[in-house]
Amino acid sequence: MNISILGTGSMARAIANRMLAGGNNVTLFSRTPDKAAEIVLELIQGAKKGTEVKVASLYSPIADPVVINTIWYPASMEVVRKLGGQLSGKILVDISNALNQTYDNLSTPPGTSAAEEIAKAVPRDTRVLKAFNTTYAGLLSQGQVSGQPLDIFIAGDDEAAKATLVKLVESAGMHPLDAGPLRRAQWIEALGALSITLQSKVSKPWMSSFKIMD
Repeated sequence: MNISILGTGSMARAIANRMLAGGNNVTLFSRTPDKAAEIVLELIQGAKKGTEVKVASLYSPIADPVVINTIWYPASMEVVRKLGGQLSGKILVDISNALNQTYDNLSTPPGTSAAEEIAKAVPRDTRVLKAFNTTYAGLLSQGQVSGQPLDIFIAGDDEAAKATLVKLVESAGMHPLDAGPLRRAQWIEALGALSITLQSKVSKPWMSSFKIMD
């Protein structure tokens, strides 16, 4: 599958790495595409044979059916508004953790989430999903924690969109978990915030993840 990723930060590169390892093509959209050539060289080393990775300017036309937004919230609100109709009909995956300035709470109003706020800012037929916010870049790059595949919690209102993301996550060697409708993004984002606050208490900071065992 062809996937567009908004941003070129550590999370963007980590997700791109997993998607490429799963046999998918990736386009990274950057504010400074001329400076991102080294990222392409870095990612192509771990890509599955035959896959393609490239970089485009942030507001270039988006042709891919799946768009993963890795831009920091609330800056991403401005970006998705500017993209506007380009996101119509597409699957838009939001990975953000909308933390306040002191990193001790979420910055979104009670009763909503970053993903739900983004859903209000895009065309109504954009299928918004929440995922990847409870994992960190280092773990995503390797796709596992303590020898177990990473759990990727997914929330969204469109079942077909979720099924598509499930396949992408599985192709990348990770374990998708359907967390229910988009309003559950509030819970997933709260889980992400809790994880961030606990990093000073774990033996390997930023290399931990929530894993459901049965």
